[in-house]
Amino acid sequence: MRKVDPEVEEAIETLNMEDGPSRRTLLSGAGLVSASAAAAALLTACGSASGTTAAAAKSTAGNFPSTPAWQFWFVNHGYTKPFFVPTQYGFQDAAALLHIPVPKWGGSASTSSVTEMVSFLNSAIAAKANGIATTVITSTGLTAPVSRAMSAGIPVVSYNADGTVTNGVADIGTNRLAYIGQALYQSGQAMGARIKTLISTPGDVVIFIATPGTGNIQPRYDGAAAVLKPAGFKVAEIATGAATNVEESAENAYILAHKSTLKGAFAVDAGSTQFLGPVLAKNGLAGKIPAGGFDLTPGTLSAIKAGQLDFTIDQNPYLQGFLPTLYLYLFNLSGGLVAPPDTDTGLTFVTKTTVDAYSVPSRFEGSTTAQKVIPRSGPINNPMATTST
Repeated sequence: MRKVDPEVEEAIETLNMEDGPSRRTLLSGAGLVSASAAAAALLTACGSASGTTAAAAKSTAGNFPSTPAWQFWFVNHGYTKPFFVPTQYGFQDAAALLHIPVPKWGGSASTSSVTEMVSFLNSAIAAKANGIATTVITSTGLTAPVSRAMSAGIPVVSYNADGTVTNGVADIGTNRLAYIGQALYQSGQAMGARIKTLISTPGDVVIFIATPGTGNIQPRYDGAAAVLKPAGFKVAEIATGAATNVEESAENAYILAHKSTLKGAFAVDAGSTQFLGPVLAKNGLAGKIPAGGFDLTPGTLSAIKAGQLDFTIDQNPYLQGFLPTLYLYLFNLSGGLVAPPDTDTGLTFVTKTTVDAYSVPSRFEGSTTAQKVIPRSGPINNPMATTST
């Protein structure tokens, strides 16, 4: 009998193959003298030993049992906006990993229309969806449809937005199972604290916001204002509009009229942030007053590289697609025993010193469709943890 490569022998032992035909085939004169030559035969033997075919193996994920083709639905308030591209990649990747259909995607294209969102959510209920993930940009408008879904036995989670915040107190307004997204009010507070470190003497600052009052961004402004106003800052809240193509002109009009008194300019949504740097440059203020905002659109990353913005805040939109899909899958798989947990997808300040890492084409940031391993090296610099929640 030929000598068997130790890696092959180790793999056979790991798989706990009994001393049956498949094992004897591998350990007899099959010419398996190298690990590479053994790979195909080993997989074939495993299939024959278990009585399953390769096609059948692909019908299940990991060691989970075969499941129905569970169809999840994602309801969104701006489903055509660039910010949500990585969110879509996240739920696509989770669905591929779990061998279930890609979730359906819809709601309001770009205008944060609650009516359009409710219509899509009602379609999901009528279609007997196996799970629904929805942004909750209002504490009242989604209460009834979410309740109908839950009453019909359809699990619902929220992502990206989870109601509104009044004086720091959350008003969620739905009986969803869990929220997966950034802690929005706290992220605004973090931005306010950052602004205080950049502006030594309080004065006039502006914070641009696409749609005042909506649950995905108003809590950020409120959190920032709660930090800045008691410190003596005069904070102007300026609406830029729900549609991306009107945000730049709104910002330019305000900056042009107030640039002589402004000590800082900031934004709390992706669209308003991506235009802020170029608008400041156009008005001769880039690099002269502190500026920053939220999210990682290509325009925002370029503005940070150019020194037009001091920072932006990442909230990991990829996880806001991936985790709801995983949680809904586990809820269905376990018969509701594995209840989804509230999950903070994070708050990371991206500055000129760290922006290069975010500028690498990545499916996780939505800048490419390619699936690839992104290499990294060196120490992981993270501050000492202060909380376990």
